[in-house]
Amino acid sequence: MTVEDCEAVATVRVRGWRSAYAGLMPRAHLDAMSIAEDAERRRGFFAEGNEVVNVVAERADLGVIGWAAYGPYRENGGRLARAELYAIYVLPERKGTGAGRALMSEVLARAGAAGHPDLALWVLRENAPARRFYARAGFRPDGAEEPFEVDGVPVPEVRCVRPLTPPAAC
Repeated sequence: MTVEDCEAVATVRVRGWRSAYAGLMPRAHLDAMSIAEDAERRRGFFAEGNEVVNVVAERADLGVIGWAAYGPYRENGGRLARAELYAIYVLPERKGTGAGRALMSEVLARAGAAGHPDLALWVLRENAPARRFYARAGFRPDGAEEPFEVDGVPVPEVRCVRPLTPPAAC
């Protein structure tokens, strides 16, 4: 991802949220999301420079159709050796085209090459399609759950983890 991709990534993120979280989060919250504000926030992230790795899925005839971001795992304000998948979204009309799988493969390869032992993510407990996608990619719930609230509506999350390095031999 480059800074020039910020508007396209914001479009993917906002449209992805509206599609993935319809019925799981308050509609007013989803409707209030702004592509312009999200793009400006992304440009700010680029200007700051940080440890987040952003990758995009592109098609020559369509431009950016998907986006993923990962970085150090955040826990209690500290950072752990594990990596965390912060986001992965594909334009709703491009779901099922392999773009999400390609993004996931790229994130797994990069996080593994960077030496992270595993990759964790948080997913809404009731988001069955996302949980199936992550399960197919080798992620498993590890028992951790977090309360999460959007505009006063509880939308609890579960943590899923996938090893990136094979276990040591005996």
